[in-house]
Amino acid sequence: MPIHYDNNTQIFHLQAGQSSYAMQVSNEGYLCHLYYGKRISQDDLSYLNETGRGASFAPNPADGSPTLDTRLQEFPGAGVGDFRVPAVGVRAANGAYAVELKVVSHAILTGEKPALPGLPAFYLNDANEADTLEITMEDALLGLRVKLYYTAFAGENVITRWAVAENHGTAPLSIENLQSACVDFPRMDLDMVSLHGAWNRERHVERHPLFHGSTVIASRRGSSSHQLNPFAVLCDKHATEHSGSAYGVQLVYSGNFKIEAEVNQMHCTRVTVGINPENFAWRLQPGESFTTPEAVLSYSDEGFGGLSRALHRVTRNNLVRGEWKHKLRPIKINSWEAAYFNFDADKLVAFAREAAKTDVDLLVMDDGWFGLRNDDTTSLGDWFVNEEKLGCSLKELAERVNAEGLDFGIWFEPEMISPDSELYRKHPDWALHIPERGRSLGRRQCVINMALPEVQDYLFDSMSAVLKQANITYLKWDFNRNLTEVFCNSLPANQQGEVGHRFYLGLYDLCERLVQAFPHILFESCSGGGGRFDLGMLYYMPQTWTSDNTDPVDRLKIQWGTSMAYPIMTMGAHVAAPYHGRAGKIGYRAAVATTGAFGYELDPTKLTDEQIAEMRECNAEFRRHQQLVSTGDFYRLVSPYDNDGHYTAWQFVSPDKSETLIQCFTVFNLHNVWDLRVYPQGLDADAQYELDCGAVLHGDTIMHAGLRLQHFGGDFSHRLLFLKKKPPAAEADASQ
Repeated sequence: MPIHYDNNTQIFHLQAGQSSYAMQVSNEGYLCHLYYGKRISQDDLSYLNETGRGASFAPNPADGSPTLDTRLQEFPGAGVGDFRVPAVGVRAANGAYAVELKVVSHAILTGEKPALPGLPAFYLNDANEADTLEITMEDALLGLRVKLYYTAFAGENVITRWAVAENHGTAPLSIENLQSACVDFPRMDLDMVSLHGAWNRERHVERHPLFHGSTVIASRRGSSSHQLNPFAVLCDKHATEHSGSAYGVQLVYSGNFKIEAEVNQMHCTRVTVGINPENFAWRLQPGESFTTPEAVLSYSDEGFGGLSRALHRVTRNNLVRGEWKHKLRPIKINSWEAAYFNFDADKLVAFAREAAKTDVDLLVMDDGWFGLRNDDTTSLGDWFVNEEKLGCSLKELAERVNAEGLDFGIWFEPEMISPDSELYRKHPDWALHIPERGRSLGRRQCVINMALPEVQDYLFDSMSAVLKQANITYLKWDFNRNLTEVFCNSLPANQQGEVGHRFYLGLYDLCERLVQAFPHILFESCSGGGGRFDLGMLYYMPQTWTSDNTDPVDRLKIQWGTSMAYPIMTMGAHVAAPYHGRAGKIGYRAAVATTGAFGYELDPTKLTDEQIAEMRECNAEFRRHQQLVSTGDFYRLVSPYDNDGHYTAWQFVSPDKSETLIQCFTVFNLHNVWDLRVYPQGLDADAQYELDCGAVLHGDTIMHAGLRLQHFGGDFSHRLLFLKKKPPAAEADASQ
């Protein structure tokens, strides 16, 4: 049982995997944080409870207890003496902004995890995986109750958290800030690691020390964004890929978020994570409730690698769902970079015919098949097939592609609307806009108001009508601009702060309806590449297009950073034509792309016989190791941020440690150096492993002495090493 409660000390002790999380109800009723880190056996941790002394100018609470300004708290309020960033801020009917929460009850839900209404969330496959703690806190003056939820996974160092605010009073409340989680650390000697970027340069790793004041990772763009990902790590100064303590913070959400680490005057660090409170306010009427998105807390004493592997496992097992949860993904070829808008059925079928020679599984018809869409100025929202352009029906096209031996997929951008479209002319009010203010365009399009139920119904009906016309097995869901003029005519002025979140509630509702109606379809999320790579979208769509940048050298950093938080099987990675990246043989570009959901972005009708043969071999090599890449533990070995980026290596280890795959890449030739050496991780130290060259080495030797990469060099070269555990001698003799 991972959750323990001592009635005498009023201490809660959560044990998730090899981590512990402890908190205590103080004599005054405050919920105080005690400990988070490596698993410990001590139950009575009262000696760790900070009494709140030493804060000059900080007032004491109304009950005369020590100041809140220096206490370590689980869910601090605002306006009552704690001047650090709050976890909850509420404006009362009289305009006052103050909230003070005290514990009134708790419940331990053994083998249970409540659902989050309307929101993506982790789930349990069976009752042995986790328990959930529910703590009810109350501000009696406001009539506000906040229920805090902590789900502790028994087999992983992972705790998920969320909060539910309930109005039990007689007057409406305005929730202006409600975070998903808050953690107070009694130290500041920590570094923060985050994933920053831009379009075509997503999720690059950045590390810097904390300082007095606030470090904020946030988005106000209406999506989780290319610029900053809803993921951060606090770590020891000496933490590396393989050692040191690291604490992960992540949010299961696709909209505006904020992760803030604030260091106070006592050198303590408070971390909050949740919906970005900027321009957010939720009107809570008596009897109503509001649920935050789910936050993910993770701990590792094995550095960043241990943190990532735990997140990968729990995401694969307890977030990704449906028919494609464990299925191996098809190798696909996408029409976009091969044809852009210039295609018809004959051209697509020709693509399929040539791609079939390389053993590709799936052809995807990208943007340009609907309405009057021959460029990016028109027709978004007109989700009906342009049969005149195709020269046949969608059903006929899919059948012709299937006849060539390939499955058929399609592209949508449901959250957008073109001013030049039948839908806009009929429903201009469906575009996000502020009355009497101009409507800004991004990529020549507006954003459709997903907060409107009629929009959700229209999109479900029109998309369903298309998907029912043909044998469609894949859907690429794009999202190509940020949100502006976020306003909804159907809501009163005092509820306009809800529109951004209602947009995502509407999106999630539409996604849920579609994946339930079409469970056989593999959905892939995209946002100008990786602009919405988050756990919220992965709940509905088990893979995400990692970046529009398919250059293999750039992808080394992009995929390295993405793997900090997200499983390899969720990362869409393609080989593109050389004019979309560095030239070089297909094999090098494919070697990078096979670290993900593999595919191509090129015109197969322009390939030489030699290139077709090379693609066929790349596809066969990918399939040989696809199960291992999809489900194995991932180890980052040599960073593209080191060695001037000349050399990168990573590794996959099967769950039973019976086999491992090591991929190594150079960028530019390293002159006058010894043969490079790589140090694999995660093997069975006592076992023997046979290399694909026939050599046999002990696991401990491989990990500590390393493997030589002889004659490995040259610009844009790669090596693949596959090792398999030899059975014990007695077992080998018995099998003969």
